Amino acid sequence: MRKKDVLSYSAALAALLLTGCSSSTTNESGAAATAEASIGQGIELANLNTTVNPCENFYQYANGGWIKNNPIPASESRWSSFNELAERNNAVLREILMEAASSATAPKGSANQLIGDFYAAGMDSVAANNAGITPVKPELDKIAAVKTTDELVSTVADLKTKGISGFFSMYVSQDDKISTQYALQAGQGGLSLPDRDYYLKDDDRSKNIRTEYVKHVQNMFQLLGDDAATALKKAQTIMNIETRLAKASKARADLRDPYANYNKMTIQEFAKQNENLKVNRLLTGMGAQAAKEIIIGQPAFFKELNSMLKSVLLNDWKTYTQWHLIRTSAPYLSQDLVQENFNFYGKVLSGTKEMQPRWKRVLRASDAALGEALGQLYVQKTFSPEAKAKALEMVHNLQESFRDHVQGLEWMSEETKQRALGKLEAFAVKIGYPDKWEDYEGLNINRESYAANVMRASQYAFQDNIGKIGQPVDRQEWFMSPPTVNAYYNPSMNEIVFPAGILQPPFFDPNADDAVNYGGMGAVIGHEMTHGFDDQGAQYDAEGNLKNWWSEADQEQFKTRANAVADQYNQYTVLDNLHVNGKLTLGENIADIGGLNIAYTALQKALANKNPGKIDGFTPEQRFFLAWAQIWRINARDEAQNQQILTDPHSPGQFRTNGPVSNMPQFYEAFGCDNSDKMVRSDENRVKIW
Repeated sequence: MRKKDVLSYSAALAALLLTGCSSSTTNESGAAATAEASIGQGIELANLNTTVNPCENFYQYANGGWIKNNPIPASESRWSSFNELAERNNAVLREILMEAASSATAPKGSANQLIGDFYAAGMDSVAANNAGITPVKPELDKIAAVKTTDELVSTVADLKTKGISGFFSMYVSQDDKISTQYALQAGQGGLSLPDRDYYLKDDDRSKNIRTEYVKHVQNMFQLLGDDAATALKKAQTIMNIETRLAKASKARADLRDPYANYNKMTIQEFAKQNENLKVNRLLTGMGAQAAKEIIIGQPAFFKELNSMLKSVLLNDWKTYTQWHLIRTSAPYLSQDLVQENFNFYGKVLSGTKEMQPRWKRVLRASDAALGEALGQLYVQKTFSPEAKAKALEMVHNLQESFRDHVQGLEWMSEETKQRALGKLEAFAVKIGYPDKWEDYEGLNINRESYAANVMRASQYAFQDNIGKIGQPVDRQEWFMSPPTVNAYYNPSMNEIVFPAGILQPPFFDPNADDAVNYGGMGAVIGHEMTHGFDDQGAQYDAEGNLKNWWSEADQEQFKTRANAVADQYNQYTVLDNLHVNGKLTLGENIADIGGLNIAYTALQKALANKNPGKIDGFTPEQRFFLAWAQIWRINARDEAQNQQILTDPHSPGQFRTNGPVSNMPQFYEAFGCDNSDKMVRSDENRVKIW
């Protein structure tokens, strides 16, 4: 995934050890396999459904047994290899948090004190229920006291610093065209449903969600003390405001154009264009008054917001602001608000039947608020220096294979190849955890109020971010916590980042054979590398600047191949007539296809030095593809799949498996497929970019 996706990725899963099966076997010559080869970690034979022809549906062949035997737990909207990893990881994290919470001697400001007090406060449901809305009552009162638009803007600015959603997004990040500088950036936002399409689509599913959303908002205001009629009127007001904001918002797929999202202007120009937004007052309230320039992602959105600030009644804006305060805070308040929040966002939107136990919810919040404090203790237990060294070695092997692929491209000119190789060589690599840990200096975490701790942690993170204005770029910063099962490519840093959480089996296991490691972690590494050369990443140069380094002819060749990828994935049907959005998922699909091809080349180099032969009856090449497929095993509720198709730049697991391998002759050869098989794409339809 790309770094800008990371910033909005709210459900990143963490992982721990998952050991695969092992058994004695024979190699291709029939002789007994060596002890080293028979370790056989990673491929779980029970996951297979060998009644399915791998050349007809490889995803079902590799995962059919698992899909049948792993129903979705009531507390989950989906269940996958990532969830299984998270369960194991959660056991370690819970032990760390409980141990920290039981200690009364940890020094103030230490990692143990911060996570221990945060977790203890979060687990105190009695205190949360007794407090009710008390933790946010001062903020509600401030909103109620607003009498002018100026006061509204000042109040919104203050709430933004405390992590409260609404109106728009604003943050500091690298300037896309000057990667050595930070820039204040602002974009569309202000919605409570996951995407603009939820407000605008006319299908029955979308209409039902909108009806349930209004009921939910009404219920929440009734819990705050309003009568039913007043609460319903407020809910309808919020729906009207958010629908206008949705209409002014760009579609998620259109947000993939970095040039369209780059509209740089002075603060004075932005203020003049949006007089009703009271820009100088807003920035001062947010602590961003030092900014001289701002990059606006979607000017049309701010034009509409500016108009709405004049045409929408002040009392309606106050209602909208109160709603976003309560919506953002609800998971950390009393049980009635927690439950109603879950009833909509869990049950209606995601199809989840039951709420997760409190300890899991507090654990997730602990990682979100104090990820590097928790991460320090996590890596001590789970990630050895030897594992880090082996992961780095694999990265270097993948870079070498990527280099070979670039040099062998027939469609790219020599001049562009050299620039591509220069960008590849310039990749920064981060493995496991930061070299320098966040110290959270000045952050006050205590055991008095869970909601107050969350708000203060959000305020700390906001101030840390906004304080970057005018500062040198911090190239050591991480955008994921160490326990996270994920990875990312950051185009402005030109870096690939792999937290310790994903450097665990089945993705990566120092004890597994090369085929499994290259099919798992190798393909993930190749995936992140390829993001530097996908439809978005390819627009950034080796220094991380949004700058064209392609010849015109090569760029057209690239676009033709990228369009073929989009066309392939547009054909995949998920629910009813709901298809994968090939444009929205294009970057991830290019990265999957490229990453798997590059990892396969790296495996062949490794096998040239050491080929263990068959393990568990499978050749190294077969184990490579099986390892890839088993990473993406998943069962998902219809509601969760619907939300994924509308909002997630990643394709569903079955298409992340079958899509790339159906373009690879190496797969056809490994499993003996012929041209009539469904998994085989014809020469003219087969796609490969890198």
